[in-house]
Amino acid sequence: MENSKFRILIVDDEPSITVLLSRILKKEGYDVKTTTNPRDAIKIARDFGPHLIISDLKMPELNGLELLDELRSKGFDGEFIILTAYGTVENAVEALKRGAFDYLIKPLKSPDELRIVVSKAREHMRLRHAEDAWGEQLAHDLPPNEVIFFGMEEVWHQIKNVAGTNATVLLEGESGTGKSLIAKVIHALSKRKGPFVEVNCAAIPETLIESELFGHEKGAFTGAHRQKKGKFELADAGTIFLDEIGEMPLGAQSKLLRILQERAFERVGGTVTLTTDARIIAATNQDLKERIKERQFREDLYYRLNVFPIRLPALRERKEAIPVIGHYLISQIVRKIGSSSFHIADTEWERLKVYDWPGNIRELHNVLERAAILNKAPSQLLMDTTNAEEVPPGNEIKDEGEELKSLKDIEKEAIEKTLKITKGHRKKTAQILGISLRTLQYKLKEYGLIKN
Repeated sequence: MENSKFRILIVDDEPSITVLLSRILKKEGYDVKTTTNPRDAIKIARDFGPHLIISDLKMPELNGLELLDELRSKGFDGEFIILTAYGTVENAVEALKRGAFDYLIKPLKSPDELRIVVSKAREHMRLRHAEDAWGEQLAHDLPPNEVIFFGMEEVWHQIKNVAGTNATVLLEGESGTGKSLIAKVIHALSKRKGPFVEVNCAAIPETLIESELFGHEKGAFTGAHRQKKGKFELADAGTIFLDEIGEMPLGAQSKLLRILQERAFERVGGTVTLTTDARIIAATNQDLKERIKERQFREDLYYRLNVFPIRLPALRERKEAIPVIGHYLISQIVRKIGSSSFHIADTEWERLKVYDWPGNIRELHNVLERAAILNKAPSQLLMDTTNAEEVPPGNEIKDEGEELKSLKDIEKEAIEKTLKITKGHRKKTAQILGISLRTLQYKLKEYGLIKN
């Protein structure tokens, strides 16, 4: 869900507090309403339908706990955060027992304190309602099967056989072959009622991965101010997708092995044994047998994960699928960037089949998106960034008299056009261009595009 679609109601009898919190959250793009009257909040909640309510604890007529109870009795199913002063923290804890998501102590130390807890509440709500959200995603976001599995019918046959079971699945294939998408398809075809929870093992620092996967107890380590549920708890009755499993540290591997064997684990710093019914789908772009030889991956864990292996072919192994996948990607791209004039001729698709696509579908998507932004032929972009011989030129690649541009000029032009489309939103610009925000910041400085 985009921030603009996430509705927040702020309730506090001090107008200055509602103004301050509203400004912070509106800058993040949230849809925010405020009121200083808790009785009015009930009517506003009914009409506005907030996903999150942030309420002061001590207010006249109706305090925060009473407001929470009354809203719940009227069917409010969103998240609730209590604002409290230092002297009333005990009451805030009582609010947690009665169903509030979290509490904030006034005055806030920094705006980030509010941003973080709101972001966590939003994610918590997404996971709680994952079953409904997943049905909606199936209907709107997942590509049709004839697009996903064009040229890999055997993979489709394997997925249909394993989806309805509880078997652990290991997806193997190069980066960009769509392992995350296939994991979602398996979950969608299963009978599991819980959420789909995705974890990128390579993106989590080694010191935090056990906490992310298994959760932690309050005081387990410096900064652990509250108990936290891990991904395995959140994925109970659903599916947990462990991407880049070959990058998981050895210490976490031993705990994962126990979950596979016993379905049991403890939170970091905890003594209570918990269980999970999460189905595990793992993915790797590495040769795990080589990782075992290097003593970087446990052999016993490998055989536990390798119950039902599925290998995803590289795009160069099914080049006949390039136009089929490409047409679908373009339909998504033009909707995203707000352009309806971008079109690729059949001859252009033939030229794209010649290229080997080392980055697979992810690279195809990025090339098509840049081509749509620049309104250029994709093969021209490939010629600019690779050896020209790899992609046969076409008549429309270069008009007579057209000035050839350097790669830096093309890159600068792409950044400028994308910034214009996103109205200067750097995070969205980086996502569209397929680069990190840090790389974008560097490029903006390099090309003199930073105005402040």
